[in-house]
Amino acid sequence: MIFTVTREIGIDAGHRIMTHGSKCRHLHGHRYQIEATAEARHLHDQGEQTGMVIDFSFLKDEMLAEIDAPCDHGFIACCDDAELLRLFAPAGTDPEIWLTVLRHETRREGFASPGGCALGTKLYVIPGQPTAETLARHWFERLAPRVTARSDGLATLTAITVRETPNCRAEYRPGG
Repeated sequence: MIFTVTREIGIDAGHRIMTHGSKCRHLHGHRYQIEATAEARHLHDQGEQTGMVIDFSFLKDEMLAEIDAPCDHGFIACCDDAELLRLFAPAGTDPEIWLTVLRHETRREGFASPGGCALGTKLYVIPGQPTAETLARHWFERLAPRVTARSDGLATLTAITVRETPNCRAEYRPGG
């Protein structure tokens, strides 16, 4: 027997796909809908999650912490998009030094969320292009350990689905 649960949140964020051959290379935004699916072979048999894979509110809390808080109403960018990232450099800093530090942090941590950006813009930087596919994998990797911990080791995150529009979605499930 396998039980699955899915929780959805929505965020608004801008991005661009710098190498795209058409209109997606321009700055634009989406109302992203993100679904997280977790599974377990057994349900909790005691405590506040009795009869559950993971409490839906726990899953929501983790999604809000890892996805909504750093990304909602912000801009998601690739660390190699230097032309774009220079626009976000804080006033009074050398944009090239700021960009070097930002790239280093992104590669070391898997992302960067620097404060103090130009215009007070919320910025979230990832190692790859911010496509729906890349975001699905990135958010999966950020969320998976939190789901396991929050479910006391019972649940495993199995998929993240990212909808950019009502007609377009990407899903990431780890292979193995």
